Amino acid sequence: MVKVIIGCQWGDEGKGKVVDLMSQDADVVVRVQGGANAGHTIVAGDQKFVLHLIPSGILNPKTVCVIGNGVVIDPDALSEELELLKKLGVDVTGRLLISNRAHIVTVEHKQQDQKNEQSASRKIGTTGRGIGPAYRDKVSRVGVRVVDFMKKDHRFDAFIADTGAYLNQAIRDKKKIIMEGAQGALLDVDHGTYPYVTSSNTTAGGASTGSGIGPTKIDHVIGIAKAYTTRVGEGPLPTELPEAEGNALREKGHEFGATTGRPRRCGWFDAVVVRYACDINGIDELVITKLDVLDYLPVIKICVGYKDQKYFPADIDMLAAAEPVYEDLPGWQTSTTSVRRFEDLPAAAQAYIQRMETLIGVPVKLISVGAERNQTIEKN
Repeated sequence: MVKVIIGCQWGDEGKGKVVDLMSQDADVVVRVQGGANAGHTIVAGDQKFVLHLIPSGILNPKTVCVIGNGVVIDPDALSEELELLKKLGVDVTGRLLISNRAHIVTVEHKQQDQKNEQSASRKIGTTGRGIGPAYRDKVSRVGVRVVDFMKKDHRFDAFIADTGAYLNQAIRDKKKIIMEGAQGALLDVDHGTYPYVTSSNTTAGGASTGSGIGPTKIDHVIGIAKAYTTRVGEGPLPTELPEAEGNALREKGHEFGATTGRPRRCGWFDAVVVRYACDINGIDELVITKLDVLDYLPVIKICVGYKDQKYFPADIDMLAAAEPVYEDLPGWQTSTTSVRRFEDLPAAAQAYIQRMETLIGVPVKLISVGAERNQTIEKN
C-alpha cells in the first residue's frame, strides 16, 4: 500500500503531525521533493522536533526513512539535523536512506539565492536556502548529484543507496509506504501561484518522479488543509484578513515559519483553493488541522467562490484581484482540544466541517485539534 500525503494550500498545513501519526503503522516514509527550505514540526510528549530534510517518520523506530531523488540536499543542514536527532536520542542507524540520484545544494547556490532575492524587482519571498538555484542547475544538467558528491565527501556514505530500487522492492514485498512532500499544492512550480511558488512539483505527480515509484503503484492520496488559510512570503492570498484580525489568528495558531520564523499571513478557509488542490492531486480524503485555533471566534467565514470567476485562475493578476464570496457560519466558542469523537464536537464545529465537505466534494476523515498525536478525531 502506497499513500501520498499532500498539502492543499500554501504549505504549513500540519503535514508533519499527520505523517508522524500515520507512520506509526508504516514500514517506509519517503520525502520526495524540496529541500531545507521547508520545516515539518512534530510534537511528541514534551519534545518538539523540526525536520527539514529527514522524513517525519523518523521518530518511529520501526520505520525506514528515505530521502528521494527529487530532494535537493544541503549537506551541512543534513549534518545538523542528524546531530540534533542524535542528541534527542533518536537512532537512525539502518533506518535512513539517501538517494544517490538526489542533487546537492552548494554554498554557491545559497549565495546566489540570497543575491537574487535582494536584487529582484519582484520579490518572491524565498528562504534564501539555495533551493531555486540548485533546481536550476539540475534542469540545466550541470548539477552535482549525491553519487558525484560522495567521491570527495564521505559524511553520508552509510546512508546512500539506490532508493528507487529499494522502494520498488518494498512494494513487491507488500510494505506500507507513505510519501510526503514539502510545501503545498499552491506552491507547485507548474500548478501553483506562479511566479510566487517553489522550484519543484509539490503536487502528487512529484511523488512519482521524486521517488522512482511509478504512478500506477500509488494507491491513495491524502490531502491536508488547515481549518483556515495561511501563507508565508509574497503572492496573492484572496481571503487574507485585515491586520488586527490576522494578527489575532496568527498569535492563537502560533503561525510562524518552522524554518525561518517568519510570521505567516492568515485568512479565512478558501474552498476554491482546496477544491482546486483536490482536483490536481486526485485527493481521496482530507485531513483538517488546527480546528481548535478557531474555538474563540463567534462567527467564522468560509470562502465559497470568487465573484465573476468560475475557476481558480492561472493569471496571477486575476487572482490578486479576486473578490471572495463568503458565507458566515456560527462559531462554537468552546474548547475542542480534548474532543476525540466527531459526534462530541460542538454542533457548529460539526457543521463547519460538513460544509467544507460539501463545497470541496471530498470526505474529511481526520480532524486535528492540537499538536499532540492523540489530539486527533477520526470521522467516519
